[in-house]
Amino acid sequence: MDHLRRGVAAALGLLLAATPAAPATADPGSPARYTNPVSADFADTFADPAVVRGDDGLWYAFGTSDPLREGEKTAHRVPISRSADLVDWTYVGDAFTADQRPSYATAGAAFWAPDVRRVGDHWVMYLTVTDTTVSADTFDTAVGAATAPTPAGPWTFVDQPVVAPRPGGGGGYLWTIDPSRFTDTDGTSYLYYGSYYGGISVTELSPDGLRAVGTPTLVAIDNKFEGSYVLRHDGWYWLFASTANCCAGPATGYSVQVGRARSPRGPFVDREGQRLDVSRAGGTPVLTQNGNRWIGTGHNAVLTDLSGQDWIAYHAIDRADPYLDEPFGVNERPMLLDRLDWVDGWPTVNGGAGPSDGPRPAPVTTARLDERFAAGLAAWRTGSGDWRVTNGVLAGQGTLTSRTGTGGDVRAEADLRLTGAREAGLRLGSTEVRVGAGRLTARDGGRTASVALPASLDLTTRHNLAIEVRGRRLVADLTPDRLGDPVAVLTTTLTGPAAGPLTLLADHGTAEFDNVSAARLYRPVRHPAPTPAVGRLLPQYSDEFTAGLDPAWQWVRRDPDATVAGGALRWPVEGTDLTGTGNTAGVLLRDAPTGNYVVETKVTLDLGEETVRNYQQAGLIAYVDDDRFARLSQVAIWNTRQVEYGYELPYAGQPVYGGSIVGTPATTTWLRLAHRIDPATGEHEFRAGSSSDGVRWTWGAVWTFPADTTPRIGLAAHGGAEPAVTAEFDYLRVYR
Repeated sequence: MDHLRRGVAAALGLLLAATPAAPATADPGSPARYTNPVSADFADTFADPAVVRGDDGLWYAFGTSDPLREGEKTAHRVPISRSADLVDWTYVGDAFTADQRPSYATAGAAFWAPDVRRVGDHWVMYLTVTDTTVSADTFDTAVGAATAPTPAGPWTFVDQPVVAPRPGGGGGYLWTIDPSRFTDTDGTSYLYYGSYYGGISVTELSPDGLRAVGTPTLVAIDNKFEGSYVLRHDGWYWLFASTANCCAGPATGYSVQVGRARSPRGPFVDREGQRLDVSRAGGTPVLTQNGNRWIGTGHNAVLTDLSGQDWIAYHAIDRADPYLDEPFGVNERPMLLDRLDWVDGWPTVNGGAGPSDGPRPAPVTTARLDERFAAGLAAWRTGSGDWRVTNGVLAGQGTLTSRTGTGGDVRAEADLRLTGAREAGLRLGSTEVRVGAGRLTARDGGRTASVALPASLDLTTRHNLAIEVRGRRLVADLTPDRLGDPVAVLTTTLTGPAAGPLTLLADHGTAEFDNVSAARLYRPVRHPAPTPAVGRLLPQYSDEFTAGLDPAWQWVRRDPDATVAGGALRWPVEGTDLTGTGNTAGVLLRDAPTGNYVVETKVTLDLGEETVRNYQQAGLIAYVDDDRFARLSQVAIWNTRQVEYGYELPYAGQPVYGGSIVGTPATTTWLRLAHRIDPATGEHEFRAGSSSDGVRWTWGAVWTFPADTTPRIGLAAHGGAEPAVTAEFDYLRVYR
C-alpha cells in the first residue's frame, strides 16, 4: 500500500456542485463580494490559518512556516497578515526572526499550525515545534508558546514547552502538533493537540496558559484525526478535526469533520451517535471538496463577523496548481474563507455546498454603527457622567448614547474593561446587559435574568460583550477574544422588541469601551444544499448476482477465487493493490451509462476492530486505468476502520495516490458513487456516499476525471491477504 497512507485515513465529506444556500444579509459599507483564495494578494500558500480580531479592530491571520510565494524558497517563520474586512489581506511580517527559537528547539526546527488567543492583558500563540533537543529524532515534536502585547507582536518565546515531546509505544515520538486552546464557562482553559500518531488529546492548562497540567484525555482516535479546533455553540462543545492526508498534491483529500459533546473532555459523537475516539470512529462532514478547483480543504479556524455570522478559515489546494514550486515539493495551500452555517443544529460550509470558487457575499465587517472613536464623541450624546477618548479608547462612567438608531434583529457588541466600575455593559432600547459583581445580567421591563461569571475572571482585562436579538429572543455572551469559547452565555425572552439607540453603561466607577458596533443580525440558512438522489433502477447496468456473473462484467486480472452463488459475489480479499506502480490487484468492471447516474453496492467485510490489518478493503471503483481510478471502500487502516474514498492519477511522470473519508463503516456497509457530468468542463465528477443501514447516508468528497476519459464502474477487494477474509457483495445497482 502507498506509504503516504501509513497512519493516515483518507477522509471525505463533499458535495456535488450543489447550489449554495442563501447568505447572510450584509450591512451597508461591507464589501459586496469576494473570491477565494483570500490570501492571494500576499501569498501563494498560507497553510493552517488562525484568525483573530485585534484591539485595533483589524483582523490578523497567522500561518504555518512556509515560503509565501513561488520561487521564494525560504520559509517564513509564522507569517502574519492583516485585514480590515477579512477579504483584502496584507503581509505585515513574521512572528519570529531567523535566529529566534526557544532553548529546547533545534536550529533546524520549524514552527507549524499556530493558534492565537487573548490571555489576560496579552496574547499567547501556541504552535508546533517540529524538532527539539530531547532526542536525535528529527520529529520529536512539542507544543510551544510565545507571548506578545498585540497580535502583530513583538512575539517572545516562552522558554519551556507547553506540552513536551511524548515517546510513542511503537517507537519514535507521538505527533504532538496542531495545538488549539479552549476556555470553558468555569474559567478552566484546555489545550487540544495531536495527530495521526497518538490521536487528539485534551489537557488542562495552568492559569497563565503556558503549562499543561493534570492528566490528558484522548478525544479523537489516532490514524484518523488532526488539526483540532473546539468551540461552544448552543450548549454543546464542538470538536472540528481534519482527516486524511494534508499534502498529497493533486490527490489530496483532506477535509473537516465534527463531533459534539457535553464536556470539553468528550466523548465527542457525530450526527449518527458514533464516537470519535473508537476504532470505527465517527465524524460528520463539515467541509470537503465538491468538484470545483479546490481539493484538500482542511485545518480550520472559526470566526464571527459583526452580523453574528460564523465563518470558517482553512487552507485548500488548487488541483491545477498543487505544488509551490517543483512537483512533489511544498504543497501550495492558500487560505480560503467561507460561510459556516448551522443547519438542523450541525455546522456545514455554505449550507453544505462546500468550498466556494467564484464571487460570494463577503463577511460583515463594517456595521451601521461601527465606532473605533477615531473622531472622538461626535456621533454620541452624553446621558450622564464623564466620558473621554484617549488614543482611540473611550473611558468614562454613566451613560453614553449613540446618535445612530437600531431596530429589528440586531447584533451589538463592544470590547470593554472595568477600570473601576462595579458594572458595565450595553443597552438596546429598554433592554440592558451588564457584566460585573460576578454575573452576566440582562434586565428588560422589570425582569432580570443572569448567569454566574467564573470566579477567576478578571474584568480589568479586555473582554468582548456581544448581544444578539432575534425577535424576542436575546442571547448575550462574554468572550476573551470572540473565538467561540464564551466564559458566560445568557439566553432570555424579552417582553418586547429591543428597539432604540445603543447606549454604553458604566456604574459606580469608570470603564473602557472600544470597537463598538451594532449590525443587522445575520439571516440563518435553514435548509441544506441537496444531496444526490436515487432515481429509477437501470437493470441493464445492474446485477443482483442471482444467476452467476452477468456477461457484461469484464475482469482486469481475473481472480479465480471470486465466485457467485446464492445471490452474492464472494471475493476473498487479495494480497495485492492498485496504488503506485505495482498494479497487481484484480478489478471487476462493467460499462457505465452515459450522463448522470448513481451506482450502489452492499458489501459485508468482517475486519474486526482495533487490530492492525493493513490495508484490507472492499467496495466500489470508478476506473479508467491502473493509474487513474477512484475507489470507495470500507478499509482497515492500522487500528481504525474507515470508509476511504481513495484516488490515484498520473502526475509529473508518476502515479499519485491520496484520498478522503466518508462516514463510518459497519461490518455490512452500503456504498454509493454519484456520477455527474460538469456542464461547463465536461469532467466526470464522482461523489461518494456511505451508510451503515442503507437508509441514512453520509455524503462526502468529489473526485474528478478528465472529459476525454470513459470511466467504467465496478468492484474491488484487495489490500492485504492476512488474515484471510472474504468480501461479500449483495448486488451492484445503477440508478438514473
